Amino acid sequence: MTDRFNRPLTTACLRPGAHHASPSSRNGCVRLNRWQELIAIAWPVLVALLLGYVVRAVLLAVARRAHARAADGMRTQIVEAIAVPAAVALPLLFLSIAVASTPLWLDWRRAIQHAFALLGMLCLVWLIVRVIGAVERVIVQRYPVDVENNLRARRVQTQARVLSRMTQVAVILVGLALALMTFPAIREIGATLLASAGIAGVVAGLAAKPVFGNLIAGLQIALTQPIRIDDVVIVEGQWGRVEEITSAFVVVRIWDERRMVVPLQWFIENPFQNWTRTSSQLLGDATLWLDYRTPMPEVRAELERICRTDPRWDGRVCVAQVTESDRTTIAVRLLVSARNSGDLFDLRCAVRERMIDYLNAQHPEALPRMRANVVRGSTRPDANEVRVHAAQRVSGSTAHRMGSPGAEDVDEADRAAGRPLPG
Repeated sequence: MTDRFNRPLTTACLRPGAHHASPSSRNGCVRLNRWQELIAIAWPVLVALLLGYVVRAVLLAVARRAHARAADGMRTQIVEAIAVPAAVALPLLFLSIAVASTPLWLDWRRAIQHAFALLGMLCLVWLIVRVIGAVERVIVQRYPVDVENNLRARRVQTQARVLSRMTQVAVILVGLALALMTFPAIREIGATLLASAGIAGVVAGLAAKPVFGNLIAGLQIALTQPIRIDDVVIVEGQWGRVEEITSAFVVVRIWDERRMVVPLQWFIENPFQNWTRTSSQLLGDATLWLDYRTPMPEVRAELERICRTDPRWDGRVCVAQVTESDRTTIAVRLLVSARNSGDLFDLRCAVRERMIDYLNAQHPEALPRMRANVVRGSTRPDANEVRVHAAQRVSGSTAHRMGSPGAEDVDEADRAAGRPLPG
């Protein structure tokens, strides 16, 4: 007779009350002395623990060395990613083999080996996730975004980060599903759900709509790239930079160092501004309200001098234009360009401040002012006042002919002359 490991059943069956070897046991197993039974169980486990400890120490040393040389390339990154999970998985494998060679009851061996198999499967999922993360880190290191022309780097980093997150989530979900399917009860539930796949599919689809919606949105963002890492965007009226793109949401770092967390699906379903979609170069203006006597040629010459002496100007656009006027002032737009949005904001502020200082010092008549005619009081009216009063009397005498019946306006001159009131 052989057990499921195809070994003759001459080993001990560890059962309560077994003291001496006796050929008259009911299941045909040979009973050994209790000490012999313990030794038969202990020595494979001890050998497995010792071997696992040595292997774990070696792998952790390899991981530390690879971590110290992480900047050398993809090979060291992947070695570090594999070494740490392997330092856990290999000792579990040694213990599983050792337990299989012990004279424990078959049910006990199956339960222990099932636990080791689950842990080993989780270690495998952990290893794959770490390898994917290592590849992502290598790509991010090879394409840094802290350079002047970082359009390609931002595109590559966005694709690497989003696809990495999505792949990691998919691996974790598949690993957990496979681990749960090792339990017979879970397999029966799965078969029941498959039998009623229509209703279960509808319910599962409704429940998982936000999760899968964000996953699909992440895939669309990775492929079409409406946003990328370090993009300057306007979201819900807030100016900020895309700091992180995960498998479920996007983190936008606002200018005042707050963080706005936006679901991935929002960027697919809603309009937003992306100031660095194709290039980081931007145009910006500083508007000044000035007097009509402003010398525009001098203003244009001063604007060109300001731009040439400012390192934030990229040399593309430097224009001064009168874009609007009203009864008292004109609107002068100072249009400039810069390499990115941060330089543009600082350049606009500098242009505005330096132009105001220039006008104050060289052309004070160009600054806006209020105009008013001051009339001094006199006992004898001059000729202008006489003409004004005459015109008022004439208009008052004709007001009742021009007004509509029932008008409530009363001319004091008519009242003084005794004329009939209108209406």
